[in-house]
Amino acid sequence: MDVKELFLKQKQAEHEGTIAVYARIPPDRLEWRPAEGMLTLGQMARHVWRSEEGTRRIAIDGDWGYYAKRIPQGILVTLGEVKSLDEELREIRRVHQETLNAAQGFALERWDEIRESEQYHTRRTAGVMLFRIIEHQIHHRAQVGTYIRILTGGRASPYAD
Repeated sequence: MDVKELFLKQKQAEHEGTIAVYARIPPDRLEWRPAEGMLTLGQMARHVWRSEEGTRRIAIDGDWGYYAKRIPQGILVTLGEVKSLDEELREIRRVHQETLNAAQGFALERWDEIRESEQYHTRRTAGVMLFRIIEHQIHHRAQVGTYIRILTGGRASPYAD
């Protein structure tokens, strides 16, 4: 199995777990957060797909547009208004599929290309940036699971059933 195949397999597994957890957010509690200054449940859902889309564009296309906005202006400027859980889940699914398609079409010999920006103090291979998407999704999936546990007392883990 090469690095591209490994990514595609791990990305699909991560996505299924992410959807299972985010689908357990009570739709009427998208604005809930455990403390002032933290992202709401809805903002967390929005952030994961926006970040995935931006990171994928850097890795595949060398497009730093997401960082150009996110780094100097902060995370909230990248989010916009969250209206419904269904909409956020659709966007998470859409961006996931776009990432799979882009990664599938990204030539294997290009996975070691360096993506570098002195401005953002970043120097990584395209492949590492793609795998970073998975790590980021898992990190926020754990946060959302914790939020749901605090909010409802129930477990959000897809393994809880």
